[in-house]
Amino acid sequence: MPRIPVPAAHRDDDTVHGHWLLARLGKRVLRPGGLELTRSLLQRSGIPEAEVVELAPGMGRTATEIAALGPRSYRGVDADPDAAANTERAIAGIGTVTVADASETGLPSASADVVIGEAMLTMQGEKAKGAIVAEAARLLRPGGRYAIHELSLTPDSVGEDVKTDIRQSLARSIRVNARPLTTQEWRALLADHGLVVDHVETVPMALLDPKRIIADEGLTGALRFAVNLLRQRDARRRVLAMRATFRAHRAHLRGIAIIAHKPE
Repeated sequence: MPRIPVPAAHRDDDTVHGHWLLARLGKRVLRPGGLELTRSLLQRSGIPEAEVVELAPGMGRTATEIAALGPRSYRGVDADPDAAANTERAIAGIGTVTVADASETGLPSASADVVIGEAMLTMQGEKAKGAIVAEAARLLRPGGRYAIHELSLTPDSVGEDVKTDIRQSLARSIRVNARPLTTQEWRALLADHGLVVDHVETVPMALLDPKRIIADEGLTGALRFAVNLLRQRDARRRVLAMRATFRAHRAHLRGIAIIAHKPE
């Protein structure tokens, strides 16, 4: 089977977005709350026999979890052709993947029972966040569920100076202008687009902690990731900087899963 490249393969280790750097080092679970929170989200979303759309599936790791739950259909939408190809390979012909923007998928209105998006709204500014949530709401049938897994700030009362410091630190380390929201702000974003929040769950943000890496990747995957880090000095420097940023702000960072529905 031909090797499918990791997205942004043309970028060097110092400038590539942090999540794609981790992917090229062999990390497959790139969600702030880890695989356990993803599985909890999917179990609560009503996947069996549902028509599912996943926005920005990336490496296709969550797509394999969705497929195992027996949806009636699966459609992925990713703006990156390499990411779309990775997901096509991951789902092995049980669904389709379209190359399009998450805010303008081109899919029919009211065509999905469940729309899923993970670790992608956080990476967007306010306007883009709203456009993506609006598109998810458009795709949902009445009663359909929108399930997201993102990075959140805690507590809801966190000051603007702390928010700014965290955003600037994340931008320096992961090379993305990430804008995580508080739980209250995430809920408000969904409500602004007519969605009703049914479930919220948060866990520590521990993406690069050794225990989380083993839990997410398995022992073999964790060892592969560690060996690649040891062999690649520039990548190791970037990953250690990301880990230091996460640890420095761990009191205010959480992985968050939210399920909301479109009213009948």
